[in-house]
Amino acid sequence: MRPPRTEAHPGSRVRQPFSGPQRFLLAGSFLITLGSFAVLPYMSVLLHQRLGIGLGTVGLVLAVASLIQFAGGAVAGPVVARIGLRRAMLLALTLRTAGFAAFVPGLTSPVLAVGALLLVSAGAALYLPANKAYLVEGVPEAGRPRLLSASSSAFNAGMALGPPAAAPLVLGSPGVLFACVAGLFALIGAGHALLPQGVADRPPGGAGPTAAEARDTGERAPGLSPFLVTVLSVYAFMFFQHYLALYAVPRTSAAFYGAVLTGYAALLVVAQPLLAERVAALSYPAALRWGFGAMAAGMAAIGAGGHAGIAVGGALLCLGEIVLFLKNDLEALARSAAAPASVFGRQRLAAGIGAFASGVVGGQLYGAAEAAGSARAFWAVVCLQCLLLPSVLLLRRRTARGRAGPRAEGA
Repeated sequence: MRPPRTEAHPGSRVRQPFSGPQRFLLAGSFLITLGSFAVLPYMSVLLHQRLGIGLGTVGLVLAVASLIQFAGGAVAGPVVARIGLRRAMLLALTLRTAGFAAFVPGLTSPVLAVGALLLVSAGAALYLPANKAYLVEGVPEAGRPRLLSASSSAFNAGMALGPPAAAPLVLGSPGVLFACVAGLFALIGAGHALLPQGVADRPPGGAGPTAAEARDTGERAPGLSPFLVTVLSVYAFMFFQHYLALYAVPRTSAAFYGAVLTGYAALLVVAQPLLAERVAALSYPAALRWGFGAMAAGMAAIGAGGHAGIAVGGALLCLGEIVLFLKNDLEALARSAAAPASVFGRQRLAAGIGAFASGVVGGQLYGAAEAAGSARAFWAVVCLQCLLLPSVLLLRRRTARGRAGPRAEGA
């Protein structure tokens, strides 16, 4: 039987400084996301306005690229098991460098541009699980929250700064922009080549996954499934990401909406490392109550409307994201016998499923609310879902425990 985990108070932990490779990966995470988000948010504009691809085709291309980027994370585990963490990151960066470089001639060829986008998406699918696995490989459980939260902050800082940094070039001189991004990725890849091999790296041509990894199919500890909780967490959160612009811009202004997004990103970058150890110390059921509760309150504040309601709602959604997303990753690592790259790959797959479901359901809900003449009803329905989801999950957990009890007594 697996012994229960004991979690000390956050203040009692001795913080170890990050190692050189960990600091390099954190800095690289910022630069990689900065380069990616300098171009990817503008992809629909480039494909439609510059290359003349129809909007229906553009939507299909972006949907396929998103599917590769999220669902492809499930492939990361077998690839890492075969070639090792460092080589997996190098392969991912090579794919992304080639993809961004191919956009330069692809600005006159729709086929080449679409192929370049798919290359970039495939590289992203492989890189993130390998990157997180390298960060936490061999790190004690108590040290993982700081590393994962710092990694998330680095990614979010790049996401926030990338679009405004590229705005002067993206339409006027996109070839220069893509060449600069490709060069940045080539330099980052060269730095990755100097990293020491990860703890779990195997030589090329190795025997592949270990017997334990091959047998593992999910969480080994009973209780809430981090995969399922991640699906539902992302499902609830993406209503905010997908539909806030439709609601906020007509009621406030585009400038205010941009300010809310900038403030959201800044709060996420600063607050997540500060709250990481407190989030880690929460039990999983408590984290669900806090995280989904903050999301529900945030959706309700947005539905109340006005500048203050939208701003407060964004801050509450940020708190919910910090608690749920970090806790889900920590629990997935703690409950699984698989290698970390496989765990993070499954978590990416769960996030993709949740985002896809949110997009499908949210479009129907928002359309129905607008047709009824009350967009606020959309946020009320989403708030209700955020309240019900943790209750359903915890009820499912109690039911599973109740079924396991009689079986244990019979045994």
